[in-house]
Amino acid sequence: QVQLVESGGGLVQAGGSLRLSCAASGIIFSMSAMGWYRQAPGKQRELVAKITSGGSTNYADSVKGRFTISRDNAKNTVYLQMNSLKPEDTAVYYCNLNFRGLRDDWGQGTQVTVSS
Repeated sequence: QVQLVESGGGLVQAGGSLRLSCAASGIIFSMSAMGWYRQAPGKQRELVAKITSGGSTNYADSVKGRFTISRDNAKNTVYLQMNSLKPEDTAVYYCNLNFRGLRDDWGQGTQVTVSS
């Protein structure tokens, strides 16, 4: 059983920064792709950033240059550094673990609210 626990969300003013963390249990973390998704009220969940087991990254166009995803396999943790936050970044952010397409696990989500 894989458990993902997100932390680091909160309320921040536009232009501010937050760092989200997602700690994973289990032994498959280092072999898994990790992603951050978000869902705003009334909208579909969307991919924000993803990092493969080998460290390759990709980002949604809306966050390129502002957000950075990273991972620490020794700590079974993935991070999302969010800078220059905008009100439109307000959403519930979810951590995702994908193990070679064989399983998909989600965290409970953490709220990020950016005030203007």
